[in-house]
Amino acid sequence: MASSGILITLLFIGYALFAKWMARSSITGPIVFTVAGLVLAADLFSTGTSPFSFSVALGSDTVQIILEVTLVIILFSDAVMIDTRAARREAFLPGRLLGIGLPLTIVAGTLLALVVFPGITFWPAAVLAIILAPTDAALGQAVVSNPDVPAMVRQGLGIESGLNDGIAVPLLAVAVAAAASEMQNAAEIATVFAREIGMAIVVGMAIGWIGAKVVDLAARRSWTGREGMQLAVPLLAILCYLGAVEIGGSGFIAAFIGGLTFGYLMRAKHPRICEFSETVGHLLTMVAFFIFGSLILAPSLEFITARMVVYAVLSLTVVRLLPVAIALIGTNLRLNTQLFVGWFGPRGLASLVFIGTVVVEASPEDGQVIIAAGAVTVGLSVLLHGLTAWPASVRYATWYRRMAGQPDAEHMAESQAVTVRPPSRLMRRVPPHPPEADVPPQTPR
Repeated sequence: MASSGILITLLFIGYALFAKWMARSSITGPIVFTVAGLVLAADLFSTGTSPFSFSVALGSDTVQIILEVTLVIILFSDAVMIDTRAARREAFLPGRLLGIGLPLTIVAGTLLALVVFPGITFWPAAVLAIILAPTDAALGQAVVSNPDVPAMVRQGLGIESGLNDGIAVPLLAVAVAAAASEMQNAAEIATVFAREIGMAIVVGMAIGWIGAKVVDLAARRSWTGREGMQLAVPLLAILCYLGAVEIGGSGFIAAFIGGLTFGYLMRAKHPRICEFSETVGHLLTMVAFFIFGSLILAPSLEFITARMVVYAVLSLTVVRLLPVAIALIGTNLRLNTQLFVGWFGPRGLASLVFIGTVVVEASPEDGQVIIAAGAVTVGLSVLLHGLTAWPASVRYATWYRRMAGQPDAEHMAESQAVTVRPPSRLMRRVPPHPPEADVPPQTPR
């Protein structure tokens, strides 16, 4: 085990040294660490370790805590960096993706599961659909960090991935409880949903507001410095989560609301306050994909069937593309843009956390299908979205530049000006680009 630990540590060091290069290549961090997890699992299997022990490890508190803490820190940090005033003005793309596209994606995924898996009932099918509904910008980092892609598209995808995790949490709680026959009628479902969201909003706003005031006071009184302020950010994120869970709310929604509140009060005064939490979150994200490869995907391989592969392929294509197309009706976005936005809805970290929840709470019969189908879908997403992110973003940007050079370019919906904000999900290590990179070239007069 010591030799394995050394190799894993060297892998993380190597990734740290080549992170900037990998951000602009088809070999992404999630691909590297998922494959590394698979290799480690294969090596342990060859020495006689049972796949059953991996399932036990996945259901352990330690692994689930790592996954949940990772998502909580990322949600809080992403929210801190969102300019809520600008987001309200520029919310037509993420607003449609979240308000129309996300519900339709869940509905489509549920119906698909009922068709593909004959033995599955409605609520387990809904659990699988909700697990695979949230997107993850980390798997397509080149898309949200390529300055040649229109800023409106980049930021729309980034905001969508930051918000849909939290929106899906109460839906998952309802679906899991209903699948376990813990809720019998619509009133109970509505009560759970309202409690999850309501408690989370109250806790998130309270902790975010109090945390911002206390941190700002400590900075003004010189009780702490930059390092101490940055250290407070991930701790406040965890406090939001724990506080909401303690009173029956959604910890993930609380983390995101807490980050929005904290950022509203602190971002202008201390623009670099999230640097430490972003670094920690990025490291934990790679750990999460290593866990995925070794403890989720590898043990699931023997249970994966042709039906699950079919579901995974359709989930990444039709189940995402069709709802996005419907959501974008009337926006005047070109077909290339709709296909680009539709394709880059990768499934990642939130799905991994939700799969861990299913391991803990679902029945063995439903859990096996949900976990294996979810694992193969996320695995395909890690591979396909990772390999296509950079070349597809370059090709789309080339198309956009060509279209932006035409006489009616100012009427392109893609050319809508937005307030340039840091891209979502720890992509801030990519060198900043000049503001004029988001302005379409002018046609010579």
